[in-house]
Amino acid sequence: MKSTGKLGNTWIQLINYDWHATVKLKGQQQTVEGLWRHLKAPTMAIGFSEGNYYDAKQQLKECKGSIICNDDINGGFCMESVQNGVIRFNCEDSLDRTNAPSYFGALQVFVEQCSRLSISLDIDAMFGLSTGRYSEYNGRSTRSLPPGWEERFDSVTGKSFYIDHNTRTTTWEHPCQEIPQKPWKRFDMTFDQFKGSTMLAPVNHLAELFLLAGDIHATLYTGSKAMHSEILNIFKEETGKFSKFAAVQNVKITVQRRYHNYLNDSSRQKQLEMFLGLRLYKHLPSVPLFPLKVLSRPSGCMLKPVPSITPVADGGSSLLSFKKKDLIWVCQQGADYIELFIYLGEPCQVCQLLLTVSHCVEDSSYPASVDVRLGSSIDSLKLVVEGASIPRCSNGTNLLIPLTGRIDPEDLAVTGKSARPNVQESTYLPLLYDFEELEAEVNFLNRVVALSFHPSAASRTPVTLGEIEVLGVSLPWADMLTNSRRSPELMELLHRKLSSVHCDLGSKSSANSSLTGNNAHGSERSSYAKSSSSDQPGGSGSFVDFLTGDFDISKTNITDNTSFGNEDQTNFLDDGFDVNPFAPASEVPVAEVNNQLNNKVEECGSTQLYLKFFESLSGNSKGKGLTFEEMMKLEIKRLHLDLSAAERDRALLSIGVIPATVDPNRAVDYSYLLKLSSCADNLALLGHAVLEDRVNASIGLEKTNEHTIDFWNISENDESCYGGACEVHALSSSQASATSENLSVFVECSQCDRTACKACCAGKGAFLLFNNYRDLKIYGGSQGGGYSALADNFMCKSCCNEVIKRALYVDYVRVLYSLRRKDREEKAALNAVNQVCRLESNRVSDLSQSIHSGQRQLQQLLDGEESLAEFPYASFLHMVETADDSEPLLSLLAPLGTGEHKSYWKAPLGNSSVEFSIVLGGLSDVAGVAVIVSSCGYSSSDCPIVEIWASNKIHREDRTFIGKWDVEDIIPVEAQRLTDNDLVLEQYLLPNTPGIAGFRLDFFSVIRPRVTHSPSSSELDMREFSLKHMENRFVNPAILYLQVTIVKESGKLVVEEYRLPEVKANTSLYFDFPELQQDVRCVVFRLLGDITAFVDDISELDGLNLRNLPLASGLSLSNKIKLYYYTDTYEMGKIGSLSAV
Repeated sequence: MKSTGKLGNTWIQLINYDWHATVKLKGQQQTVEGLWRHLKAPTMAIGFSEGNYYDAKQQLKECKGSIICNDDINGGFCMESVQNGVIRFNCEDSLDRTNAPSYFGALQVFVEQCSRLSISLDIDAMFGLSTGRYSEYNGRSTRSLPPGWEERFDSVTGKSFYIDHNTRTTTWEHPCQEIPQKPWKRFDMTFDQFKGSTMLAPVNHLAELFLLAGDIHATLYTGSKAMHSEILNIFKEETGKFSKFAAVQNVKITVQRRYHNYLNDSSRQKQLEMFLGLRLYKHLPSVPLFPLKVLSRPSGCMLKPVPSITPVADGGSSLLSFKKKDLIWVCQQGADYIELFIYLGEPCQVCQLLLTVSHCVEDSSYPASVDVRLGSSIDSLKLVVEGASIPRCSNGTNLLIPLTGRIDPEDLAVTGKSARPNVQESTYLPLLYDFEELEAEVNFLNRVVALSFHPSAASRTPVTLGEIEVLGVSLPWADMLTNSRRSPELMELLHRKLSSVHCDLGSKSSANSSLTGNNAHGSERSSYAKSSSSDQPGGSGSFVDFLTGDFDISKTNITDNTSFGNEDQTNFLDDGFDVNPFAPASEVPVAEVNNQLNNKVEECGSTQLYLKFFESLSGNSKGKGLTFEEMMKLEIKRLHLDLSAAERDRALLSIGVIPATVDPNRAVDYSYLLKLSSCADNLALLGHAVLEDRVNASIGLEKTNEHTIDFWNISENDESCYGGACEVHALSSSQASATSENLSVFVECSQCDRTACKACCAGKGAFLLFNNYRDLKIYGGSQGGGYSALADNFMCKSCCNEVIKRALYVDYVRVLYSLRRKDREEKAALNAVNQVCRLESNRVSDLSQSIHSGQRQLQQLLDGEESLAEFPYASFLHMVETADDSEPLLSLLAPLGTGEHKSYWKAPLGNSSVEFSIVLGGLSDVAGVAVIVSSCGYSSSDCPIVEIWASNKIHREDRTFIGKWDVEDIIPVEAQRLTDNDLVLEQYLLPNTPGIAGFRLDFFSVIRPRVTHSPSSSELDMREFSLKHMENRFVNPAILYLQVTIVKESGKLVVEEYRLPEVKANTSLYFDFPELQQDVRCVVFRLLGDITAFVDDISELDGLNLRNLPLASGLSLSNKIKLYYYTDTYEMGKIGSLSAV
């Protein structure tokens, strides 16, 4: 199937056999005989694989038939016959009853296999008899010996031998050649004949194996052993005793199963789901589907030697080795800061920094803070983290610091905490979604990570360092730029993505939308539905995972008319296939919708369109009178126009509107906000359950009919009832209208049984939320399909309460936020590829051949040596100024054959010299340098002189001149109070308390879940055909800060802020104040940052409810913080109430 893309010819025969009724009517023995009569023909037709093993491969060459061999064994197998089918036994209502006919069917195969292996199970063979009692089934009759022959038996072994008196010789072989036994002879025997002619010990051993297998499967399925009948022991002599025992045992198992089904079924269901890989977003909520890669390990290296108090040969490379977990690197004494430059093994989007705490006797020797800068080269580094606090921890503690790209300072000025009208506001919780989301730069070409470690002020010893790891997401450069088998598919997919990229999110064709309005009301229609099978994830063209390069047959498609007979099979790659229940059928051509939106954006601009839509909703009220639904529609419009939160805020401020006035998180009271957020969280989990059940049920063999009414059924503009057959009229209008397109869009409400039009119908997700989904069976039921079957029901808006309708709005906006993040990732990935090699549409078909030709030329040029200066393993240390009409700088290092034939790099006019500093792909002895001249060549006026220098350090003074070319010539127990949902802790100190040196924080027991919204169509089967697999958590990581305000007796305030790393729950982190704080009256700890992004571990919670409290209970500061003091030893006994000194 993988090689041809087609479904092979399949013949299926169904044999119905009423086992239970036959046993009652005819008895057990005749039931078994009847089963054998049904199985004889298919079993003999299917057969089983048979062949010979040869230990020498030379013998295999002389064999006829298929050969099976591999490197793990010597020799191989020559197959004489191959099994060509499968017999599957299944009782529709009893797992235990399925086991019995399976055993009797397998018994015939087992006996025949033994016969083919010359292991006779005949009783005659056991006694050494030459003839059997049932000779008619042996294929031969009893024959007499020739004249002069005599048969005798050996007194020791009992084996027969033959004496030829004519020649006075003996032999073990019968003098007459025996006729081969009849194959499958026991199918024609009665039960008594089978039992009387067969050794029963192997038969009973096989029965015991089936009894054990039945117990194992029954335990997995029901939590108890199988309810065995005595028929599996029918060949034993003590069958009657077993029958009585089995009856008692089955009664016990019945009671046990009833008990487990009522009390322990949920636990067993969870175990089964985890075993099958289902509901992982619920059972393993924080485990990523695509783990980050550690890109700092070799071939990653240090660009500069790390200073050490003792001479070390590796210059700090051991800090990047995962084999040196217990390493303690002692830096030089008195250093103001320690700076490390890490060159990553591949260009990537850096997501996390992992530090292993390693100190000497004093824990203060480890640095107190770190600055992080990222860039594609050493002179393009940008500060992304400044002064990230490193608490004092025990040796070996792993501190995980989330990293983002650079955030534009202008965005910081208008969006976020700094732009709030009341800076002291502390109860604002964006539980619905992050209204003030700041978008950091996404760059998949980051290659250099600069870390600046600052020592603790209290440290009196040299700074110590431990292992350092940089984690990120890289693109499949090696497969794209080399002549691998995946290269053509990856390049083809890349070309499609490059051709489908548009400037605005409204033209994005890789997701879904429910914003299809109707022409009668003049609404702008923008759709995220698929525009073609070649662009749609899960469609025919995108069957390659562009991160790993793997082929995913589970996502390929066949059409409705797939044949299982002898007709030509339908090609998997012919039609698109999408089992996503959320993607709606587009009412108008998507290309037309996108063109309309793009034309409007080009004419007016996204900002102006947004402001016009805002004025149409608010009028002259400056947004103060907007309802919750209008605010959500405003956000939907903003996301469709591809405006960031900062661009939105700048636009609103330009007309005198405070952005906070249109924030839906502030539009409802606190208790309602909590209820609405919990409802939206539940809808997200239910949405993923629907998608997972739909995908599993479809198994890729049928095409689902997408309904116009999708999971949310939300329009950004006001809609009115279509009229006509609609009986609900939930949305009234002065002029009810219906077009030919929407006249057929009518459904029946599952609650009131009235007919509702599209405008009066709620999304499919409303039915899931409306019902008590905790009581619904995840699998089974009369309809089958689990949640996916329930998602095909509809509710009208009249039967749907306000919370559910608003939860659909919230979930849909979360989906659009996710799509915007994915779009940013996609554009960043395509931009990275474009900076390495530019693809022309007329070259894509020839690209694979060009790469192959370039690789062949390079091998001839290198003459067996290795190329060390090829991207992505090698890169430039410094950026080089490039002309506007030049090829990208990195194309100089791209593998030969990947660029345009007549393309070349050139410097700007007026540059008299250019220097390229290349970091090689690995540590090596450089044997030579090859400069590939473009097909355009050089003229005598621009032939360069090339000087070559080499070094294992980046300092210019350390390099060595190795050659020069002229191209022209060569061609206390303190009182405390918790406020603001336990996010603020006030600790009041006793008079004359010693100076405060710092505090200890026991880290929070929370997680950041991967699922926050319902899946879009691009998340089919939990995967996306994309240049990258990067989760939203890594694009906008959740970061926590701890603000400490020290109130002194004099009224003076001292404010410190600490950025918290991610560590295991309850890990003790010690933070030192820069100075000893004396005469302190009160210390206020305030937890800030992305606190709403964290939840308690939902795998430990019952049901699907993410939020039982306003915030994760694990974020509470209660019993999490302890102050520690500084005092002389002789004073310790005077202060017995202090908790730590």
